[in-house]
Amino acid sequence: MWCWIRRQLGFDPPHQSDSRTIYIANRFPQSGLYTPQKFIDNRIISSKYTVWNFVPKTLFEQFRRVANFYFLIIFLVQLMIDTPTSPITSGLPLFFVITVTAIKQGYEDWLRHNSDNEVNGAPVYVVRSGGLVKTRSKNIRVGDIVRVAKDEIFPADLVLLSSDRLDGSCHITTASLDGETNLKTHVAVPETAVLQTVANLDTLEAVIECHQPEADLYRFMGRMIITQRMEEIVRPLGPESLLLRGARLKNTKEIFGVAVYTGMETKMALNYKSKSQKRSAVEKSMNTFLIIYLIILIAEAIISTILKYTWQAEEKWDEPWYNQKTEHQRNSSKILRFISDFLAFLVLYNFIIPISLYVTVEMQKFLGSFFIGWDLDLYHEESDQKAQVNTSDLNEELGQVEYVFTDKTGTLTENEMQFRECSINGIKYQEINGRLVSEGPSPDSSEGNLSYLSSLPHLNNLSHFTTSSSFGSSPENETELIKKHDLFFKAVSLCHTVQISSVQTDGIGDGPWQSNLAPSQLEYYASSPDEKALVEAAARIGVVFIGSSEETVEVKTLGKLERYKLLHVLEFDSDRRRMSVIVQAPSGEKFLFAKGAESSILPKCIGGEIEKTRIHVDEFALKGLRTLCMAYRQLTSKEYEEIDRRLFEARTALQQREEKLAHVFQFIEKDLILLGATAVEDRLQDKVRETIEALRMAGIKVWVLTGDKHETAVSVSLSCGHFHRTMNILELTNQKSDSDCAEQLRQLARRIKEDHVIQHGLVVDGTSLSLALREHEKLFMDVCRNCSAVLCCRMAPLQKAKVIRLIKVSPEKPITLAVGDGANDVSMIQEAHVGIGIMGKEGRQAARNSDYAIARFKFLSKLLFVHGHFYYIRIATLVQYFFYKNVCFITPQFLYQFYCLFSQQTLYDSVYLTLYNICFTSLPILTYSLLEQHIDPHVLQNKPTLYRDISKNRQLSIKTFLYWTILGFSHAFIFFFGSYFLMEKDISLLGNGQMFGNWTFGTLVFTVMVITVTVKMALETHFWTWVNHLVTWGSIIFYFVFSLFYGGILWPFLSSQNMYFVFIQLLSSGSAWFAIILMVVTCLFLDIVKKVFDRLLHPTNTEKAQMYSNTVALSDEFIALQPLSRARNQLSKISLLKQIQVSSAWTPCAVSQKEKQCAHLLEECWNE
Repeated sequence: MWCWIRRQLGFDPPHQSDSRTIYIANRFPQSGLYTPQKFIDNRIISSKYTVWNFVPKTLFEQFRRVANFYFLIIFLVQLMIDTPTSPITSGLPLFFVITVTAIKQGYEDWLRHNSDNEVNGAPVYVVRSGGLVKTRSKNIRVGDIVRVAKDEIFPADLVLLSSDRLDGSCHITTASLDGETNLKTHVAVPETAVLQTVANLDTLEAVIECHQPEADLYRFMGRMIITQRMEEIVRPLGPESLLLRGARLKNTKEIFGVAVYTGMETKMALNYKSKSQKRSAVEKSMNTFLIIYLIILIAEAIISTILKYTWQAEEKWDEPWYNQKTEHQRNSSKILRFISDFLAFLVLYNFIIPISLYVTVEMQKFLGSFFIGWDLDLYHEESDQKAQVNTSDLNEELGQVEYVFTDKTGTLTENEMQFRECSINGIKYQEINGRLVSEGPSPDSSEGNLSYLSSLPHLNNLSHFTTSSSFGSSPENETELIKKHDLFFKAVSLCHTVQISSVQTDGIGDGPWQSNLAPSQLEYYASSPDEKALVEAAARIGVVFIGSSEETVEVKTLGKLERYKLLHVLEFDSDRRRMSVIVQAPSGEKFLFAKGAESSILPKCIGGEIEKTRIHVDEFALKGLRTLCMAYRQLTSKEYEEIDRRLFEARTALQQREEKLAHVFQFIEKDLILLGATAVEDRLQDKVRETIEALRMAGIKVWVLTGDKHETAVSVSLSCGHFHRTMNILELTNQKSDSDCAEQLRQLARRIKEDHVIQHGLVVDGTSLSLALREHEKLFMDVCRNCSAVLCCRMAPLQKAKVIRLIKVSPEKPITLAVGDGANDVSMIQEAHVGIGIMGKEGRQAARNSDYAIARFKFLSKLLFVHGHFYYIRIATLVQYFFYKNVCFITPQFLYQFYCLFSQQTLYDSVYLTLYNICFTSLPILTYSLLEQHIDPHVLQNKPTLYRDISKNRQLSIKTFLYWTILGFSHAFIFFFGSYFLMEKDISLLGNGQMFGNWTFGTLVFTVMVITVTVKMALETHFWTWVNHLVTWGSIIFYFVFSLFYGGILWPFLSSQNMYFVFIQLLSSGSAWFAIILMVVTCLFLDIVKKVFDRLLHPTNTEKAQMYSNTVALSDEFIALQPLSRARNQLSKISLLKQIQVSSAWTPCAVSQKEKQCAHLLEECWNE
């Protein structure tokens, strides 16, 4: 019964088998024994609440917070026992906080409901009862045949049945799923591809067996069993057959597909996973401070309770004549009375815990995150992309980063590939102005610097080859070389996943390939920029990829059309690091063409110029070029039959299909003949070197984590400034065993100690890293900590995440930041404390899974040095100020108990208790936390060293926390005892001659407190706007206006009128005004004196920048910070410098005596 209830509530889903059986068009077997599987409908639900569960679910989430739960307990205590303050004092702020949060969450969920209704109500066409029926998206069932037209979005995960093309293919774009804008080709099985009308589809009898839904966008395994003429035909189904919900149909008039996954079981919905909750260092500090204040609260309550009973030990104070106990009170349990009194004191002092802190921090983070998106300096005009904030909870963490882990390709580089060089059959060529030129002498050649290809008989008419004399080689060698070059460019043109958006072949084939036809007639799309660059390069050489279908690939070689039959595609995967195709040439010969990293191709080769090519690949890598190797294998008929059989068995397997395919791929991709290698250039992004240098100056260590080979990665690291020439480069590469790795690590540790070099750099490859992380983590971390820069190459995606986790859990617990642009960077982005996605050319997966997304790596400097600095200072001050003003608020209440025999009499009126944090003191700190700029943003960006002043959570250290807490206690003592001693002996202070009463005294303390804490906030503010003036001085004015209004009326709904005319009479006293001014000045004077002496004697770099940046700034680019002792001398120099233009002085060519003098002074300022 309990299991059934849990299943109905959705906690335990019903047991599901590993696979599902889908009858197309829902034509179930007629036998009565068959029970159809139950599938969910096609509704997408991204909303969090319903009408029925909104209130209970919201309350549950709100009271999971410690502070909210604490105030709920206090509120219940006030309701149950006789407490000195009204339950409203705790209930109203709690109600306000919960209501504001609930409204915010409710509004966001309402928007999600509207979005869901729009998606679920979209019109779709479904094949039912032999015709097309228009219905809503939410009504699609598993097994329905759905028609989708051009440019429409697929409403469910569909297996493609047919399209308007004879081969059953269609083109789609998955930009909304993975950000890839290239066209992808999907194909139907041949038996259903011919069913292009509704009438034909209505006759289809077929069953699909596939796995249960999973989130992986690129994984799908199933098979279709088609019944034709009483025979069953089995066809494998893979990712190329599945059309994902959210993708869009392109370049195809219409398709028909059968729904296999619907609603929340579609791959798009399964990828709506919530990211792991990241907590900032400030939030952790805030929780620590709350616990400390909770301890202070309990201590005050215990002390008050003990002192009360100590005082009442004397009989005259236990039961005075004016307060006789009842019989019930005399007979009640002393333990119960003690507990009741303790709870009463707890209620009296409970406002030392600031309940409104949470809602203010939430508002500050939410509203503050808009400033990042509004920053024009973070806007990239070329791509029309602005910075995005996906997680506002980590704004202040941007100011605490100690380690930056960055990808290379697409993050530090542009990911715009340009073909530069290649190696064919051991000869190196480079492309110069559209011409392929050999480098150095060729085999059997008596002359150097010759274009080898120009000498080949069938290529010597091409204008893009440099012509020269023929080689002195035999006809047999020449024929063999011609064949190798042909095969090389055929491999480049055939082995890829490039698509063509629009093909116009007229006029291309009537002569040699002309490069000016490429942009106008052929437009290539590829998921990998490398592939696109190589196919375009082959087209410029004369081997033009024209297009492909499910079964053929068309290539034009010097205008001659060749049609290859595409037999099999062995898809690329990160484990093999290569892809292959099996094709049948027009001559009938069958070839396997393979392309991949040299580490995955060369070990599989048994022929070709392996050693020469390896040397060329290393040379390419040293230049920072990305390399790929090309190889081939000619297959006999018998070999192909065996390959075809094994591939069919592996691809139709429902269990362990991936493992079986990997085994078959290993069997096929062997005994290869090496053709050569390609080298493409990926140039650095703008200002990468400057950004990395700025990060280093800010005390941030930069690690580059890349999948590229060792030489390429090192070359790019040197060119981008990650490594520099004076740095001692250490290497941990090519380690084969644990013992070798440990010994190498020990040698590196000794070298670091012995070498008297300021900076070291470390290079680690993926294999050695795996060994180092297995048993030698501590030794590896010791080496890394002593290195200024670390480069990890040949890294798998999960290895990147492991490295970041290793740093995160190290004893120092540093704050980490990861930057990447591709799907392979998602794991490290989610692992780091802060994840930054680059909106680049490898899709949007990194940007979608990140906390922040920017268009270029150079924007990272402003994001950290300006926004991170500001957000951290703002929220650190906000947290400290909240605790300070609540200590000021409650300490007088505690002190007052010593003067009222601990009778639990409240010092303030209940309305003041309720509104202190909500109205009187809330807006100035909120405005400060949104607008404060304690230093000019240009100074912060131009002086990265200022970032060090806020590192390691310095503004929320115990020392700073104690300062604010002691300041709060000292101000509270001044409020209370200042009011007490100034009014103690004066018996006629009020304007009507009456004496000060209890409420008048409390109101005086409260007035001084409101003014003091508000002006204290004004003293902390450096950047004043009209909004700051409005809320700061407006809060004080509002307090006075409200108090006059509240105390000037007899309120009919209030049981007591304690405050009636109290405030008005208080202000009628000149002595009260004098006391208010004197106490406010006394409190703030001590604070000002401390600040002045700190700045004079021990100024931080930030304080120096505040004092002098405006005074000695000669231009936006030149900011000199001078020592205080030389300020007067430097100011006189600057006044002289300003008499002439800086541009004329700042030059070695200054001619006049005055210019030379000014140039010398300016140089002196610059050096200092």
